[in-house]
Amino acid sequence: MNRVLVPLALNTASFARARPDRVESLGGRTMGTSWSARLVLPVEVPLDMACQHVQSALDQVVAEMSHWEAASLLSRVNNAVPGEWRDLPPGFFHVLAAALDIARLTDGAYDPTIGPLVDLWGFGPVAARIAPPPADAIAEVRECVSWNRLTLDRDARRVRQPGGCRLDLSAIAKGHGVDRASAALRGLGIGDFLVEVGGELRGEGLKPDGSPWWVTLERPPAATGAGETLIALHQLSVATSGDYRRYFESGGRRYSHSIDPRTGVPVTNGVVSASVIHNSCMMADVLSTAITILGAEAGMALARAQNLAALVITADESGGGVREHLSPALEAMLD
Repeated sequence: MNRVLVPLALNTASFARARPDRVESLGGRTMGTSWSARLVLPVEVPLDMACQHVQSALDQVVAEMSHWEAASLLSRVNNAVPGEWRDLPPGFFHVLAAALDIARLTDGAYDPTIGPLVDLWGFGPVAARIAPPPADAIAEVRECVSWNRLTLDRDARRVRQPGGCRLDLSAIAKGHGVDRASAALRGLGIGDFLVEVGGELRGEGLKPDGSPWWVTLERPPAATGAGETLIALHQLSVATSGDYRRYFESGGRRYSHSIDPRTGVPVTNGVVSASVIHNSCMMADVLSTAITILGAEAGMALARAQNLAALVITADESGGGVREHLSPALEAMLD
C-alpha cells in the first residue's frame, strides 16, 4: 500500500508568487554522479544561466571537498604537516563543523576522519577490493580514525591536522551540494524548483499548477513489491543511505561501503536503507548515514531524540522480506 507524506508547515508566500506555466529541466555531472533540476523559470532568467550557476556551485563543492581530487582543499588538509592550521572557506567550515557535531552526537558512529578505512576497504580513490583486508591492517588503520583528534577553531574558522588524519566527507558533501545548488537558484530569483544530486533531493516553492514537488522515496531492491512512499518536498530535503549502492562480494558475503568507524568493518546490523527528511539536505545526508551505522534500534532512538523524520528498512530474516521502522516525526507527516 502506498503512503503519502506532507510537510507539517507550508510557506504561504509560495502560493502568492506569480509563475510561468512551464517547468524547465536541466542537468549535468558532479561528484562522480549526475545532477538534475526542474524549475519554474522567471522570464528574465535564461535557462543556460541557471544551469551555469548550479554547475558552478557544485564545481566549488568538488574543489573544496573531493577526496578524489589531489588539488582539492580536503586533500591539502589531509596532506598537511602535523600541527599545521588551515584556514577554511565558509562552505567547508560549515560542512566540517556539522560533521563533527554529528560525530559527537552519535559517539563516533559517524566519523568524518574515516578516510583511511574507506581507502583500505577499496571504496575510495584506490583500487577496488575483491576480498576483505586482513584484521591486522584494519586494526592499524583504525588508530588513525578518531574525530576527536581533529581540532576545529570555530572562532577563527580553521582546522589543525594532528598528523595522519584523513577526512572523507562523502557522506555529507553531496547533500551540501544540493543546498549550495539551491542557494544558487535562489540567488537568481528562482523560488520554485526541485534539485537532485545522486539521489539526494530538495524541493522549494510550487509547480505552476500550485502543487508541490512530489517525489518517490528511494527503496532498496529488497523492498520490490512493497508500497511506495510519496513525499511533498515543500521547503524540505530527503536523503537515503543504503547498503545496495556500493559493495563487493567475497566468500559468499556482501561487504557494503557503510563502514562502522568504531569497528573498522562494514556494518552487518540488518539495515538495508535509511532515509531522513530534513530542512537541510546536508543534514539529511549525514543523518541517514549515521542511522545506517547505528542500526534500527539505536537509529530510531536518535530519530526520536532529535525529532527526525526517518524511515529505516531492515532485512526480515524470518520472513525473507523487509521490515519498515517509522519515526514519530515521519508518522506525523502521513496524510
